[in-house]
Amino acid sequence: MTPAPYEGPPSGGRAASGGEPAPGDPPALNWEPAPGDLPALDRKPAPGLGAGPVGESGAGAAGAPAGEDAARLVAGRVAAVRERMAAAGMDALVLRPSPDYRFLGGGEGAFLVVTADVAAETRDPALLVPPDARRVGVDAEMRVRELFGLAIEAEFVPASPVLAPLRLRKEPGEVAAIGRAVAAAEGVLARVKELSWFGATEREMARRLRLLLAESGCEEVVALRVAAGEHTARPCHVPGGRIINPGDAVTVSVCGRWGGYCAEAARVFVVAEPPEDFEAMYSVVREAHRAGLAAVRPGVPVSEVAAAVGEVIDGSGYGRFASPHVGRGVGLGPDEGPRPGEDTVLSDGMTFCLEPAIYVPDLFGARVADVVACTASGPLPLGVLPHTLETLGH
Repeated sequence: MTPAPYEGPPSGGRAASGGEPAPGDPPALNWEPAPGDLPALDRKPAPGLGAGPVGESGAGAAGAPAGEDAARLVAGRVAAVRERMAAAGMDALVLRPSPDYRFLGGGEGAFLVVTADVAAETRDPALLVPPDARRVGVDAEMRVRELFGLAIEAEFVPASPVLAPLRLRKEPGEVAAIGRAVAAAEGVLARVKELSWFGATEREMARRLRLLLAESGCEEVVALRVAAGEHTARPCHVPGGRIINPGDAVTVSVCGRWGGYCAEAARVFVVAEPPEDFEAMYSVVREAHRAGLAAVRPGVPVSEVAAAVGEVIDGSGYGRFASPHVGRGVGLGPDEGPRPGEDTVLSDGMTFCLEPAIYVPDLFGARVADVVACTASGPLPLGVLPHTLETLGH
């Protein structure tokens, strides 16, 4: 049954508890920076890394088969990159450890350099970039100090236009790795009801869930978010000192890295009982998710997935509270293409995190997130956790 149109929150709303201030929003989705800095550049090749092709020493791309199969996969990717470099007028690519770096088989080197003749890891890209190079593509995650330390006389341009289109479609091994990351994230969400929430703070519960994710075997906890009560209406809320009480809605999102690949899962819970009008609002989010999922199929522009989600929320009366961000691609990075704001057309092998949300300021919000693979026969959800509104005991 379609809920009655929503007319907005009552005047005043619920008061915040726990004395948590409402500062400006932090960066989207709380993605945390990669731990640690790279070793200082000393203009010498890293031990065990020469100028030979990436993959010859057994290094393979994350999520790919090992040994010769991995080497062939990386070699195919490097060949495709060189074709796109030539078309874009780039003489070299210089990548730091990042999703693009891992896509081309990068392992432990400070940098990965790709030219027409070489694909190798090194501490000093200037040793491998041709002296007459005029246009060099650099990693989108390049730090300023790294960029100034390259000692390369050339025009620097983003490498993303070369690599992003190649990363859109995943190999079966990549989809399997993303599926394992989904399973790990959902495994943590499935244990949420085992924990005691009443009287704890958001920060304390986030810490407990982070430990559960680490214990699952994930190689990295990319992000973990807990938002309670009125904080569920903040799209980018960072867990703080707000105490969780009966009658609160709670949003929990978990994102980890497995086999080099990332996946997020997010669910909504209530403590003891839901807030007034919350169930009606949450039912709209669930219906919007179903509509978006049904729209995922080859040949469909990603914008149509966003439109399917928006049509449901707009028709419910919650349109002005809908999140404009309904999804993003996932893979080696937690936020990559395809994106709803782009003209990308879905095709077999693309993986997409569908995350419709409604945020009613100062009252409550709800967001669910699931990773789905686009296949020749339509959408394939990589998780199994239902969207039932679970009640947490106190």
